[in-house]
Amino acid sequence: MKKWMTGTIAATLAIGVAGCSTGNVTEAPKAGNNAAATQQGPTKFTMSMRTLNFDYVEKHANINEDKWVKELEKKTNTDIDIKLVPHKDFEQKMVQMFATNDIPEVVQAGAGTSGKELAGSVQAGVFLELNDLIKQHAPNLLKVIPQAAWDEVTLNGKIYAIPEFISQPSRRATWVREDLMVKAGITKDPKTVEEYMEMLRAFKKLGVEHPFMGRQDFKYADIFFGAYDVYPYTSQFEVVDGKVQPKFMDADNMQKALQTYKTMFDEGLISKEFATINPTNFKNIILAGKAGMWEMNAQELIQWETQLKQSVPEAKIKIIQSPTGTDGKGGGYLYSSGARAYFINSKTDKEKIPGILKFFDWQVTEEADKWFDLTLPLEPKTDLEVAEQRYLSGFLHMVKDDAFRKQILNATPEGQSLLKVLETVLPTEGRGGLEFDPTLDAMQKNPDVTPLSDVPPPLLITHMVKMVYGKEPISDWPKAIEEWKAKGGNDILKEANERYQKKTGYKLRGADAQKWKQ
Repeated sequence: MKKWMTGTIAATLAIGVAGCSTGNVTEAPKAGNNAAATQQGPTKFTMSMRTLNFDYVEKHANINEDKWVKELEKKTNTDIDIKLVPHKDFEQKMVQMFATNDIPEVVQAGAGTSGKELAGSVQAGVFLELNDLIKQHAPNLLKVIPQAAWDEVTLNGKIYAIPEFISQPSRRATWVREDLMVKAGITKDPKTVEEYMEMLRAFKKLGVEHPFMGRQDFKYADIFFGAYDVYPYTSQFEVVDGKVQPKFMDADNMQKALQTYKTMFDEGLISKEFATINPTNFKNIILAGKAGMWEMNAQELIQWETQLKQSVPEAKIKIIQSPTGTDGKGGGYLYSSGARAYFINSKTDKEKIPGILKFFDWQVTEEADKWFDLTLPLEPKTDLEVAEQRYLSGFLHMVKDDAFRKQILNATPEGQSLLKVLETVLPTEGRGGLEFDPTLDAMQKNPDVTPLSDVPPPLLITHMVKMVYGKEPISDWPKAIEEWKAKGGNDILKEANERYQKKTGYKLRGADAQKWKQ
């Protein structure tokens, strides 16, 4: 094993398995087909891609023989060998890939250059510097992708990947079964935590099995931590009295959030098995009509509602303002400006580089937008049609604004209604914070006390679940913080504050976080 990987791989494997600016892609000038056609034959390359828990992808017998992949290859004069990486084992499988040095010519990873799944490979020179190459072979990327997204994949002034971007950082939303609200006689959307609790109690009286849909590790079930501004994630550090600390160290508000979940647990408003509900079961329970409220990426509402109606024809979903806490604010954690990113292996044959870059350059053209978004029926009716549309516009369309697909939404009355929500409700909420990039060395060395982008540190998850289940008193949260400090948290705090004082190696998300800008 290469020396540069040893520490990072060991740290990442120790974690185990846990568990997306501005720009208008429709205005980009056309390119791609004509440019690609000048080559002698198609550009052949391998590319690893996360399955993203997409049914169409994970259930496909051979994704490389898929009709849409074949069509994409024709349009871009390419011959792609896609290597799928299982969503649920993504980090582990990626680290193994680097450990065995079996690295495809293009690697899809998360935003940034120091994610755990990259195992220090960018810093070790595994991938190409792309600054001049993009200027020469993919000028549309520079015109369309916002600078903030490029910043996510830039290290020491050098661009190492092509980023998918997110124009609306408040991406996750609170979803509610509107038909159940009507049935329960609820005429006004809840806003505060207590108003939400009353709505969930009303759902329970109706016989709803899961008034609030919980999920393992609180992933996509964490909106009440947002109400109290205590998300325990990598981008959720704050400055208190001049010192940097994770938001979960706000013991008073963290205990209020945990008490909210415990009340739901005690009253049967959340499943007694929520701590073991995986992503597949989470979605299946919701689509079976057994949930009243949950959390999901806002842009997927129409697809989920279409599938839900197959079980419950009268079902109707709407997005409402997320629960607010004592400061009158709330919402999901704010995403970075970059989503997934595409890195090119430095060992790739130089003759292939222009064709690979032109493939991505075509992805941001008007021609590509229309093909990915408007080829299939705009109002899919069956599970297969829904899955196929999601696959085409969300999986194969690799470089785009991943906040929402404006062309698809504008094409139908339902989509226009959702677009209004995306442009009016979501921008008013969301929790920002301070994030360290590159990742703190202390985090790499102490995985048990290190948070992920949307999963708490493993050590803290254990205490959080026990407290909700009543196995530990919530009043012991300060003791959990002290244990976190003793097992590596103090090293994280020390390094974080050193970087903050040096005014380097960190970035801020959200307007509120700008008050910490030095």
